Amino acid sequence: MSQFFTQAILTATVASGIALATPFLLASLGETIGQRSGVINLGLDGIMLLSAFTSYYVALNTGNLGLAVLSGVGVGFLMGIATAFISVTLKAEQGISGIGVYLFGLGLSDLLFVKLVGTPLPIASLPAFRIPVLADIPILGPMLFQQTLLVYFAFLLVPVVTFILDRTTYGMKIKAAGENPAAADSLGVSVARIRWSAVLIGCSMAGLAGTSLLLYDGIFQQNLTQSEGFIAVALVYFGAWTAVGVMGGSLLYGLVAAVVLAWKALGIIPLSASDLAATAPAVLTVLALLWVGRRFRQPAVLGKPYERGE
Repeated sequence: MSQFFTQAILTATVASGIALATPFLLASLGETIGQRSGVINLGLDGIMLLSAFTSYYVALNTGNLGLAVLSGVGVGFLMGIATAFISVTLKAEQGISGIGVYLFGLGLSDLLFVKLVGTPLPIASLPAFRIPVLADIPILGPMLFQQTLLVYFAFLLVPVVTFILDRTTYGMKIKAAGENPAAADSLGVSVARIRWSAVLIGCSMAGLAGTSLLLYDGIFQQNLTQSEGFIAVALVYFGAWTAVGVMGGSLLYGLVAAVVLAWKALGIIPLSASDLAATAPAVLTVLALLWVGRRFRQPAVLGKPYERGE
C-alpha cells in the first residue's frame, strides 16, 4: 500500500481519474438538460456505443481523429431525432422507449463491428494537450493541464450549462417545460419544441461521450461502455439536476475507478478480488445516490408526456 502514496503515483492516479470522468460528465450534462425539460433518456448507453463504433470506424479508415469526433456527435444527433420523435412527438412511455434505443444501439454496434471489422484493431488515441505555463506547475500541472482537448471541453461545459439553465431565457423555458408545461404553454412556449431541442442536445453530447471513451484507449470492443450510460443517468440524480453536482459525481466515479486500476497494477488488490473491486465505483455511486436522492426533488413532470389541456 505504501507504494501508492507517492507523489508520482498519486499524481498519475488523479490525472487518470479526471480523464475517466470525462465520458460520464459529457453524457450526464446532456442528460441533465433533457431531464430538466421533462424527458428522461434511458437509451444513453446505446447511443454512446453506436457513436463510439462510428468514430472508431471513421478513424480506422481515415486516420482523422477530428472527423471521428464529428461523426460520433453526428450519430448522437441522429439518435436524438429518433428519441425525440418517439418520446416527444409520439408521446411513448419514456422508460420503455429508452430501453429500446439502448438495445438498438447495443445490437447494431455489435453487428457492425463483427461485419465491418471483426478483430479489434487499435487506432491512435487522442493526444494530451499541454496548456502553456499551467502545465509546468508542480503536481497540479500534470494532474489538470496535461489532458486531452475533450477533457478540457467537458469541464468547460459545466459553467456553460449552468449559465444556460440559470441565466438565459432558453434555460428558463427548459425548466418550465419540466416543471409546469401547461403554464409554459399558456405563455406561448412550445413545450414540444423545447423538449425536442433539449433531447437533441443531450443525445449529441452522449455521442461525444461515446467518442471520448473510445479515444481514451484507442480501441473498440463489443459493449465498450459496459453500461456506463446508465451510470450517467444515475449521476444526474446524484447531481440534483445541476451541472456542478453532475461534475462532482462524475469526478467521484472517475477517481474511484482510477484508484482501483492503480491498486490492481501495483498488486495491492489480489487477482482473486479484482472483479469484485471493479464494481466499487458503481457501488459507491449508488450509495451516494441513495443519500443524495432523498434531499432533492426531481423535475415535477419528468418522464411524463405533455398533452395540451391536461
